[in-house]
Amino acid sequence: MPTIKRYGDTALPALVLLHGFLGSKEDWQASLPILSQYFHCICIDLPGHGENDQILPSPGFEVLAQTIVDKVIKLGYPQFHLLGYSLGGRVALHIAKFHPQALLSLMLESAHLGLCSTRDKQARLKHDQKWADKLDNMTITDFLAQWYQQPVFADLQDSAREQLISIRSKNDPQALLHCFRSTSLGLQDNGQKVLKQLHCPRYMLVGEQDSKFSKLALKWQEKIDMSVISIPNSGHNTHKAQPQMFAARIVQLLYP
Repeated sequence: MPTIKRYGDTALPALVLLHGFLGSKEDWQASLPILSQYFHCICIDLPGHGENDQILPSPGFEVLAQTIVDKVIKLGYPQFHLLGYSLGGRVALHIAKFHPQALLSLMLESAHLGLCSTRDKQARLKHDQKWADKLDNMTITDFLAQWYQQPVFADLQDSAREQLISIRSKNDPQALLHCFRSTSLGLQDNGQKVLKQLHCPRYMLVGEQDSKFSKLALKWQEKIDMSVISIPNSGHNTHKAQPQMFAARIVQLLYP
């Protein structure tokens, strides 16, 4: 089964879209009618998600970055715009680190730039191990019910939360577990250093109602030359909450 879906004229500039943890390449559907008018959109399943059964080493960021860039180059695009949401944004940072020459622009949606201290990284690894144990031992539905109770998803209405749980329950928990362990925030490289050395335009998109990432983005912006864009009436997943507004903002940024 294909792990990539493509939309829009192949002669247009390429835009590679990377979804978040528990998602799939289908997550961008509502934004694609707008985006595909301006870009050749390449939506990719991350390992353990959708139709991608790739097993990563741990840490898996460098291997995954290489795999994605190889796929896109094979399609005929040595350079491309890159958009990643949450986990997809953290993967995008590693593409920016190891393949900076490939990027026309980098857009991070609600994505963490990485932890700086060894203590913070160790604490995060312990935190993520607890979630990994839950994913390993609980039913996928029970795991998701707990996952979407985290503060970062506080903006979700009960109906939206139930819908997400229903959709995400189709995932293979063991495949997700492999990806989760190999892409922990505790294993991630320092994205602040990456962005400081990156020469292409870079943007951080955050939901107006996502207080955690709104604060983090402004804190990072004080240290890095990076544009922060707040999407109104949305939380952590801005492209799901406001797909048309989100897509229009991407077009504005890249076609000023």
